[in-house]
Amino acid sequence: MAQLILVVDDVSAWAPYFPSENLLDFESYLKQAPLKNAPRTRVINLCKNNKYLSNGYYCSLLAEARDQTVIPSVATLNNLRNSALFAFGFDGVSEALSAFTAENGSKSEGKNKGEGEGKDEPKKLKFKSYFGRSPLPELEALCRELFERLPCPVLELTFKKRSRWELTGLATLSPRELSGEEEDRFAEALEAYSRIMWRKPKSVKRYRYDLAMLVNPDEALPPSDAKALARFVKAGERLDVNVELITRKDYQRLAEYDGLFIRETTAIDHHTFRFAQKAEHEGLVVMDSPTSILRCANKVFLAESFTKHGVPIPKTLMVNPKNKETPALLEQELGYPLVLKIPDGAFSRGIYKVADRAALIDTLAILRNASALVLAQEFFFTEFDWRIGVLNHQAIFACKYFMVKGHWQIYRHHDSGKEADSGGFVTLPTYEAPKAVLNAALKAVKPIGDGLYGVDIKEGNGRVAVIEVNDNPNIDHGVEDVFLKDKLYDIVIADFVRRFEAR
Repeated sequence: MAQLILVVDDVSAWAPYFPSENLLDFESYLKQAPLKNAPRTRVINLCKNNKYLSNGYYCSLLAEARDQTVIPSVATLNNLRNSALFAFGFDGVSEALSAFTAENGSKSEGKNKGEGEGKDEPKKLKFKSYFGRSPLPELEALCRELFERLPCPVLELTFKKRSRWELTGLATLSPRELSGEEEDRFAEALEAYSRIMWRKPKSVKRYRYDLAMLVNPDEALPPSDAKALARFVKAGERLDVNVELITRKDYQRLAEYDGLFIRETTAIDHHTFRFAQKAEHEGLVVMDSPTSILRCANKVFLAESFTKHGVPIPKTLMVNPKNKETPALLEQELGYPLVLKIPDGAFSRGIYKVADRAALIDTLAILRNASALVLAQEFFFTEFDWRIGVLNHQAIFACKYFMVKGHWQIYRHHDSGKEADSGGFVTLPTYEAPKAVLNAALKAVKPIGDGLYGVDIKEGNGRVAVIEVNDNPNIDHGVEDVFLKDKLYDIVIADFVRRFEAR
């Protein structure tokens, strides 16, 4: 039987409920070391704040990195920030609410009564769902469907009547925010929920052989240049796949395709992530998937996942930049120089090398407003980084990216807005890359997914250390394709064909 963990911001939030040995506060959960042979674990994240990079967000992120089943998942938390994406997708919302209000007038839960009380049908309803359960029996089926799509312990749902009833608001709540009567409902639902299997979202009908490739013609450092994009299109023609370049304005057209290939730099709070979510919701094959984007975008997840799965990495600590003890801890554990990273930096941005106490304190002061956690690593200098391209757990290209002359990274950005400098490169056949480097790359992507990844690895002094995994690695003409040439593009498109035919 899987063990159950309830995580709250502070144990005082649990005062109205029976004491439980399954209860942990967030700080205690954070300090738990990931175990290779840990028992199956289910985590119920009851932190009050689930916004991006908050304690609640990191609770779900760390649980997934530890291979624990968590509710709400990171994907769900991000979906809740884009509720309009799902508002149209729930069957029977308008019919269920119209029938309910016609029969019950302005009846609602507790103090959350509908607007426009009286003889007229209310124009707004707000009520809570506890693990998919509703205190209003007529709305039980609706709450259950919402829970299957967006599983959260407690959701506050807002519906408005326009031409028809629509879901207009979704908010997660913690036990601390419930009234006495609501606490009883939550406790009953929690007891029932902890005994049942967790269900996955319903599958969506899929289509075949048209591939949308999302690009941004104005991006300064895109994952693929124009010549590479043209070669993807040609590869599609050879393999009977229509590859069409689309941009941000084509969001509403996604359902026309059966695949989405993102060739624009991804980020969580960005339209690329919303494209991936919508494509997955519509049943498209997506590369890379929202899950891959979420996991690769955050270095805290990667570090925890690497530790869990025995991937070689530089000595790494996750620290609270606001904690007064952090500077002394980093000096003792890592020494100088050391590297500080914000969780979601890209292209060498948000990465700081510090050489002394003064620089460390100044940098932590900068980072404390960016994230609740910061990644600190030993400084491991090499003249180049390996980049191993991995697709469906197979290495498909190998490059050496050299550091910018006089700099410690492969990119050097300028505050003036001038185009970033980059170092040179050498492209090799994968069989010429050291075996330890290839093995580390394949091991690093295993817990992330089966998509297209670029694994950055340092090699030196008899060591190999994975730095990060990128969810949409560069494939530029004249760089990554130097050895395989057009075959590299064929390999990528052929994998889409395999996925289309496997559905």
